[in-house]
Amino acid sequence: MATKSWGSLLLLFLFFSSLFLDSPATASSDSPFMVAHKKVSLSRLKSGAERVSVSIDLYNQGSATAYDVNLNDDSWSQDTFDLVSGSTTKSWERLDAGSTASHFFVLESKVKGIFHGSPASIKFRIPTKASLQEAYSTPVLPLDILADRPPEKKFEWAKRLVAKYGALVSVLSLVSLFIYLVASPVKSGSAKGSKKRR
Repeated sequence: MATKSWGSLLLLFLFFSSLFLDSPATASSDSPFMVAHKKVSLSRLKSGAERVSVSIDLYNQGSATAYDVNLNDDSWSQDTFDLVSGSTTKSWERLDAGSTASHFFVLESKVKGIFHGSPASIKFRIPTKASLQEAYSTPVLPLDILADRPPEKKFEWAKRLVAKYGALVSVLSLVSLFIYLVASPVKSGSAKGSKKRR
């Protein structure tokens, strides 16, 4: 497990260091500089499938506008994943300097196993160059699709409720007890006083 996390950290380090090595040349000229962050979340469905939600945030951190921006995230094999909503591709006419754009799509899988996705590709055009420019999103960690989870123990839900609301219930109980103790002597004292008057 430790070697997996070290390998993932090394991969991220190499990716970001390559970005920073390229950035001085890019930042010095009047051109766009695209940075894309890819995030994936998993959620188990009652039908026995795993829902995969993918979001990609795009940032133009350069000093010029990027034109004809095309995002493509085609690493999701059709043998493993079914597209539920959205699309794995997206286009924008332009992305001005300092602006952001986001794209979101949802997949479903019934195939169990580890999935290694690749970064999304972003191609764009700048007026000063004839060829299309290309950038890549951050990679995602390997996904454990339909991983075995330990069965939920009896009364596990009760433990979660106690952990979440236990402090609130304790405070309300103490306040109620305090109010009861303060109010009780007053009632019994007033009752004794009324008996003496009779």
